[in-house]
Amino acid sequence: MNKLLLKNVRLEEAFEHENERIVATRTAIYDVLIVDGYVQQIDKNIVVDGDVEIVDAQKQLLVPSFREMHIHIDKTYFGGEWQAPRPITKGILTRIEEEQTLLPKQLPTAAYRAEEMVKWLISQGHTHIRSHCNVDPQIGTKHIEITKQVLETYQDQITYDIVAFPQHGLLRSNVEGLIREAMAMGATLVGGVDPSIVDRNIEKSLQTTMAIAQDYQAGIDIHIHTANTLGEFEFYKLIELTKQAKKEGQVTISHAMALADLEQSRLENLVQAMAAVQMDVTTTVPTDINRSTIPIPYLYNNGVKVSVGHDSLTDHWSPYGTGNTIMKLNVMAERFRFIDEYSLSRAWKYASGGITPLNDAGERVWPRVGDKANMLLVDGISTAHVVARRCPISTVISQGHIIHQQEVGELKGEYR
Repeated sequence: MNKLLLKNVRLEEAFEHENERIVATRTAIYDVLIVDGYVQQIDKNIVVDGDVEIVDAQKQLLVPSFREMHIHIDKTYFGGEWQAPRPITKGILTRIEEEQTLLPKQLPTAAYRAEEMVKWLISQGHTHIRSHCNVDPQIGTKHIEITKQVLETYQDQITYDIVAFPQHGLLRSNVEGLIREAMAMGATLVGGVDPSIVDRNIEKSLQTTMAIAQDYQAGIDIHIHTANTLGEFEFYKLIELTKQAKKEGQVTISHAMALADLEQSRLENLVQAMAAVQMDVTTTVPTDINRSTIPIPYLYNNGVKVSVGHDSLTDHWSPYGTGNTIMKLNVMAERFRFIDEYSLSRAWKYASGGITPLNDAGERVWPRVGDKANMLLVDGISTAHVVARRCPISTVISQGHIIHQQEVGELKGEYR
């Protein structure tokens, strides 16, 4: 029996009001006892006999851990020498052509760099990782093999998904057979990318993707960057196929750029259709000032769940990734003008699989006895404070085990 006792933990208890407005979060100090990966007791001054690991939280805030829902650990410069991406001349096709020679060259270092990324993501509070993994004619399913090996090494610390991802186009690179091979090897989701721009055949691309998902009883996570009404058309086609295949609740659209382009009535209709098949969206909250961000709060409030991911830490696509999800939430909050205690506190759900310590009514719903102990200790006083001021994480707990820890005195928040 594994026991972990967290002493002097700060838990959120309720919102505080002033003139019927939420102005602060009330917290209190508790002990939390975790047994065999689950919360067993929450009380003041818990005393436990026998073999138990005790951690003094020193009044740090306990919050739900993060789920990294969009990353590519298989192709990265992280852990290697600095290298900036090459200029883009043909849009996404520039990167596809580049990968045909780059990825085979990177194979000798791919496993080491993937592991460095996993260790970094764990240190940044993630207890689940969904990695997209290239399957293409140049490397075949070698990245699937490498990714699976690396993630299995950390399966006692994290859970994970592996997306068999035809980055060079399912049809364009003729890799249906390789994607099927990747699924048989242990990939958990079928990927796809831009049926119109890359594959140039929306119907066949989406139908083939869905057929593979049906044959392997798997979900789908497809990248759709396509803008405006063409992207909207792709969404509707995917919604139609989702209904036909009875894949409700099993389809994710990553990036989903078209949602930022549609006028309100078209957006409303599309969001209703997506919500009806429980389709969700993953976003990196892009910081491109020349492009609108998809309407994250609107989507979530209208039945389309949204998760955040980093896409990369640094690779031939982008030099900017940090893996710091508190920073990511901070960027999102600023984008959508979350400046008050309530709205800032609601941001946490986009990175935690929907879990927040307080529900919308201000009732504590996490942690509760029986909850899985995936949690973080953070040097902050409320989730709103952590998001707004980018407070640092000291301790990462996964399934009741401490998987990363720093001394509180060593922590340095960026903007306390």
